[in-house]
Amino acid sequence: MQTTYSVEGMTCGHCAASVKEEVSEISGVTGVDVDVDSGAVVVSSDSKLDTATVDAAVVEAGYRLVS
Repeated sequence: MQTTYSVEGMTCGHCAASVKEEVSEISGVTGVDVDVDSGAVVVSSDSKLDTATVDAAVVEAGYRLVS
């Protein structure tokens, strides 16, 4: 299953790496692709993820999930 989230505040490769690292630690996540230019974070997972869990990981990385 793939879900795309929009993240605000990423400006560089380091930003993308931080978000990828935190989101990758969520149980059930099998892959994370980050596009800094668009702010898109595509998360592959075994099952549907709770948006609040993804939001918490993005906040831990220092950014903000937008709807």
